[in-house]
Amino acid sequence: MKANEPSVKNPAARKPGRPSYAPTEKDREQAKMLSGMGVTGEQIAALLGISEPTLHKYFQKELDTGYIQANAQVAQSLFRQATDKTKPNVIAAIFWMKTRGGWRESLPAEGGKKDQLQAEAESIASGKFGARQPPKLVASR
Repeated sequence: MKANEPSVKNPAARKPGRPSYAPTEKDREQAKMLSGMGVTGEQIAALLGISEPTLHKYFQKELDTGYIQANAQVAQSLFRQATDKTKPNVIAAIFWMKTRGGWRESLPAEGGKKDQLQAEAESIASGKFGARQPPKLVASR
């Protein structure tokens, strides 16, 4: 053994600190799935038993793509339901068209909700609960 080589038997010659982290494929899949579901980096790191900086060091790709992949899977499922030939899901189709096709609910001909509420208030005020006419004064002789 050379003089400048650290001895394995000498504990002072070892590097201090934690052992190096080696992510597994299972850890990568779990980080990607959790990221896609909106779980925070702090929570994912705690679940994997690592620090947040370590999570970002080893799993940045999974954190970046988990959300995109989850959205793509939901969109694919929604599209499949909306366009099913035998039993199409009308609600899924309407949702798709509102969010992706630019559809929106049409307003009533009278105007918006404020106009409807104002008209309703006026009809109530002119009805049974409206202002009453003052009594007629009759002069008697």
